[in-house]
Amino acid sequence: MITAIVLIKTTVDRIPEIAEAIAALDGVSEVYSVTGTYDLVAMVRVRSHEDLAEVIPGHLNKVPGVQHTETHIAFRTYSQHDLEAAFALGLDE
Repeated sequence: MITAIVLIKTTVDRIPEIAEAIAALDGVSEVYSVTGTYDLVAMVRVRSHEDLAEVIPGHLNKVPGVQHTETHIAFRTYSQHDLEAAFALGLDE
């Protein structure tokens, strides 16, 4: 599974509608409205790099109101669950 974090600048007065349209795309697991330089952050999870090309430039970038995107591909996932398990190794409670 490939995870991409997509930072999105949008037309500010249409953020909720744009977020909903992006969230409805296949491959998009979550969309967050955020503060800062970008308006939205989308989590894209797909099986292959070819699928990323289909989802991000093929569909997400074409949603009306999306002005700019910046994509970051994750190398490794560290979840809170994984960290707690790692620190609990060998410890009796």
